[in-house]
Amino acid sequence: MDIGRWRLFAAALSGIFIFFSPFSVAERGPNYSFMHDATTAPDISHYDYIIVGGGTTGCPLAATLSQNYSVLLLERGSSPYGNPNITNLSAFGAALSNLSPTSPSQRFISEDGVINSRARVLGGGSCLNAGFYTRAAPNYVREAGWDGRLVNESYQWVERVVAFEPHVGQWQSAVRDGLLEVGVGPNNGFTYDHIVGTKVGGTIFDRAGHRHTAADLLQYANPTGLTVLLHATVHKVLFRTKVGRQRPSAHGVAFRDTAGVRHTAYLKNGPKSEIIISSGALGSPQLLMISGVGPAQHLQAHNITVVLDQPMVGQGMADNPMNSIFIPSPNSVEVSLIEVVGITSFGSYIEAAGGENFAGGNPRDYGMFSPKIGQLATVPPKKRTPEALARAVQLMDSLEDSAFRGGFILEKIMGPVSTGHLELRTRNPNDNPSVTFNYFKEPIDLQRCVQGISTIEKIIESKSFSSFRYDYLSVPTLLNMTLNAPINLLPKHANSTTSLEQFCKDTVTTIWHYHGGCQVGRVVDTDYKVLGVDALRVVDGSTFKSSPGTNPQATVMMLGRYMGVRILSERLATEESK
Repeated sequence: MDIGRWRLFAAALSGIFIFFSPFSVAERGPNYSFMHDATTAPDISHYDYIIVGGGTTGCPLAATLSQNYSVLLLERGSSPYGNPNITNLSAFGAALSNLSPTSPSQRFISEDGVINSRARVLGGGSCLNAGFYTRAAPNYVREAGWDGRLVNESYQWVERVVAFEPHVGQWQSAVRDGLLEVGVGPNNGFTYDHIVGTKVGGTIFDRAGHRHTAADLLQYANPTGLTVLLHATVHKVLFRTKVGRQRPSAHGVAFRDTAGVRHTAYLKNGPKSEIIISSGALGSPQLLMISGVGPAQHLQAHNITVVLDQPMVGQGMADNPMNSIFIPSPNSVEVSLIEVVGITSFGSYIEAAGGENFAGGNPRDYGMFSPKIGQLATVPPKKRTPEALARAVQLMDSLEDSAFRGGFILEKIMGPVSTGHLELRTRNPNDNPSVTFNYFKEPIDLQRCVQGISTIEKIIESKSFSSFRYDYLSVPTLLNMTLNAPINLLPKHANSTTSLEQFCKDTVTTIWHYHGGCQVGRVVDTDYKVLGVDALRVVDGSTFKSSPGTNPQATVMMLGRYMGVRILSERLATEESK
């Protein structure tokens, strides 16, 4: 591979379309001439590249490949534009609490009992998350085998459209200063970089409170080279075996629109045309299995014709466990999502979110830790039944507004080391697969949680945080009220029968950073090509062995751009040499 060639190519492309204003995109939505509903698609079509999944990776990947080739981007969900529950910070959580079949968020519950969500919208998880933007650590980049210079160029390409410096208010400042006071140093200031110590990270919410998502990166696309189809659910990747060879080759996909009409898109003839699956950590292994690539015995049990016996598909599933503590405040707390992070030396990340409205709206409905979005941490995972959720919602609705004055400090462990697996429930791609994450199965994960919770306790007790905590000796009425709420307060102390280890297990929730299922070296090679078949790649977070940084979205978007540049460069170099 000619390294210099694709670096120059990346540099040339990086300057394209920088005249676009991200603010106008957030406020009005772009007028994408290439975006259509799948009902308008022809029965049969042909493209150089077919990308399955218009999420955090699929959008930047499609935008990049469209510069030189015809690209079809298939997204099972709708457009994020015109939906205020996605665009506005003030409505954070509204999409996550919407359980309708057309919601941009599809709820799933792992076999561990933890309630979680997967995206069903153009832009993927960047349309639903808390907005934190931070790069992967340099050692993560090295271990992934990525070229550092192209990685930086790709991050910068993303950041010109979607990343901003947040305005840090008093609450977030108190958390930051408390982290430094208890020894999580040094103070690294504002930076996108992942560095041990305390920092202010980026956000995909601009100063007007408007969210910018991976879908905004489609403004980089060549509009004549890209077709985006919404509400297009891919049911199968199509394979054929070349004459004289046993190795299968992907050559098309079958998808259905909302009317149930089947459409087929094929690759154009050519040795370099490819299908690229970017359907996320649940969707990508699920689609491979439905298409016949996976553990043979499991596929046969679902009456799926085996194209390739690949037992590693669905293995290595992981979700970073999160544990949070609510701190009632005697003073008002500004509305904020994740802005400050303490990156500890022991492998726990400390973050915070606050505000009486938990980022606006009704906190009972839209709070980042509201039971309505599944974050019911006061009930152990296996007991988080619909009835338990209903009781928690009823209790939350009965509380006075003053009970919501305060904020959360949370810890998320790095990695994690504990992993699980994914299996099909049905052959329907719209159904959730069965997934097990095995939270805290490995002792080191539990140890990191305990250290993280202990650090949070010290932050709350720090001088820097004093204006945002009550004098607990006075035990005001508000605290008595809050003690019965469906939220976590400080864990009981050592003289309690409940240990910090048990507290971690009982209060574990998700921060939506699950990954794995199509890991590099197990399902795909270092070029993200699926092992054992031709013309098929998987490029998204399902290929990760651990979650990058404190939030993966920056790296997932970067990966779409990075691999798009590499694929283009290699193909153009091949064509020029002929």
